[in-house]
Amino acid sequence: MKTEFHKYLTVFRKQRGYTQAQLADKLGISRSTYANYESGSRSPDFETLERISDILNCTLDELFGRQRETEEGNHENLCGGYTETACESVTPYRAEGEKSRRQSKRKLLIGAQDFRYLRERNAYYVDKTQFVEQFLDSWYQVTLITRPRRFGKTLNMSMLAEFLDCTKDSEALFKGTKISKNEVIDEINQYPVVFLSFLNVRGDTPHEMIQQLTVALQGEYARYYPIINAGTLTKEQKRVFDQNYLCLCQNGSPEEKAGCLTHAIADLCQVLETYYNKKVYLLIDEYDTPFIAANSGGYYSQVRRLLAGMLSSALKGSSSLEKAVLTGIQRVAKENIFSGLNNLIVCTIADPDYDDCFGFTEDEVKELLAYCGMEFTESIREMYDGYRIGKADVYNPWSVSCYAARRELQSYWVNTSENSILKDALGERGRSFAEDYDKLIEQGAVEAEVELSAAYYEKPGDAALWGLLINAGMLTISEKIDENRYRLRVPNQEVWKAFGELTSHYLRKRESMSFFSEKYSDLMDQFGISKKMVLSTAENNIVSSRMMSVIQINGKLYFQTDKTFRKYRQIVQNPNVSLCIDNIQIEGRCKEIGRPLENNEFLQKFQRCFPDSYKRYSLLENEVLFEMTPTYIERWVYLDSVPFIEIYDVSNEEYRLDEYKGR
Repeated sequence: MKTEFHKYLTVFRKQRGYTQAQLADKLGISRSTYANYESGSRSPDFETLERISDILNCTLDELFGRQRETEEGNHENLCGGYTETACESVTPYRAEGEKSRRQSKRKLLIGAQDFRYLRERNAYYVDKTQFVEQFLDSWYQVTLITRPRRFGKTLNMSMLAEFLDCTKDSEALFKGTKISKNEVIDEINQYPVVFLSFLNVRGDTPHEMIQQLTVALQGEYARYYPIINAGTLTKEQKRVFDQNYLCLCQNGSPEEKAGCLTHAIADLCQVLETYYNKKVYLLIDEYDTPFIAANSGGYYSQVRRLLAGMLSSALKGSSSLEKAVLTGIQRVAKENIFSGLNNLIVCTIADPDYDDCFGFTEDEVKELLAYCGMEFTESIREMYDGYRIGKADVYNPWSVSCYAARRELQSYWVNTSENSILKDALGERGRSFAEDYDKLIEQGAVEAEVELSAAYYEKPGDAALWGLLINAGMLTISEKIDENRYRLRVPNQEVWKAFGELTSHYLRKRESMSFFSEKYSDLMDQFGISKKMVLSTAENNIVSSRMMSVIQINGKLYFQTDKTFRKYRQIVQNPNVSLCIDNIQIEGRCKEIGRPLENNEFLQKFQRCFPDSYKRYSLLENEVLFEMTPTYIERWVYLDSVPFIEIYDVSNEEYRLDEYKGR
């Protein structure tokens, strides 16, 4: 079916202030691919469409230019109508007793994550406004809520911000909701609010991530910019605000932007407290996305101080903070972001706090389906139910909404591309995990030690992997047995389908793991403890090489360098490197892991193998240590005088030996 998608995509992109290159970067595709979308010569797949709708803050209906009939019988173009001015003229949500003739045909705006946007369009809304009351009544200054993806975190945070923010007039948006009948409604629009979303803070390099962080903060600084000339702020506060805003908006160096980001949130809160004479509510959605992206990208060590410093200064060091709430998939504890914060509560899947605020209850599912003229069946329960959060039994809200819209009982939530972290983690586990995993697949449930308070990559053990599977929504807790021991089960049929694919992958991994591990171990034994190797790095499409003294420890390679050198800067900007010597080339990703003096095992081996370099450099203050994780290895070998290329695909744990034919 021919659509005008490319035209509306262009309009929305320009309205949001993105260039084609910027939006392509956010989507993780080439600019030419994206340009084909706007020209109409190519169409994105459904996953990409969802990402576009998230980034541009619009629905799929709007991207395809679908129209809705107004009360006057006219048709309103949704794309053209979504401007700040136009939104003001849209008929607000009607309370009970004020229903329009069109209310019976309210749309399900699948993918809409902005509360105002959803309510101003009179869309169907599953009322979760009890979240506001529970948050305001909480005794804790800082709350971290962990939930699986697409369980309503972003929409709830948008709703909370809309309720609290003193710069907005939100009364009409909350008419007819649970909170409107509660005395808490008196607190609507009474507080200064800083609302940040880190949903799109990703990147292949530290520079890209820093740029995305600046974009996230730019919006809040721009929103409050008019207050600096109101005469309330001190001269120093105005200077700091202006300085931060310019740094966020201009093309400064990554070091300059990182320095600004470290204190930018805390500075903004201080300014708002002075101007409004009230302490500030800080809301950060998907706070853990940058941590996960940095770890996956291999540059966690380069940005950990920035991320930890930015959050800790806002949460621990700010006297201007009234309350804060953060959402994410898992807790990041490694960098002690929350250490010393006595007023913190972490609400995991296992805790009763906010247990009915994320996900749909069965009554809510039945009401939604009845509204859509559909019957509730046992098949729906088996397909989408089964999650246990605190004391509440809930359905997957994304899947239920998609089912109501499409009327097809199929998998909607499970996205195989987002299971990569699970696949990698499963492939790393040993015999003990394999036995319990087999029980889970065979019996549908298993008892296991579970770690919910730390990210898997921080604490890569069996307990943390079970915690990752729970936090990701692939498993749920059916019973608490002991302090950290739970009975776990697969929640529903939709997830079982994903487990089928994961299990197939896992079994293939296990079958090949032993052979690959043996071959790789032999290779590292032949490599030895140390080598002088050529290190090649790239920056701005320019490759440079330098001889380095390399130590091998448990299949990983380590080298030291001065952080003032060009080589250091190149690796920080692009952690993909290669090491070469004689007949072997090793490709991999580097990460900075501190000073050589902080790693005793490396230091002892380096001192023994390279005594001169140790005496001259290892103890210097500027010397830093890099860990290189091999991802792909090629080695030339001769068998009976016949040349072969020996390939170790470390990332996929695959080995092969290819005869070189020269053609």
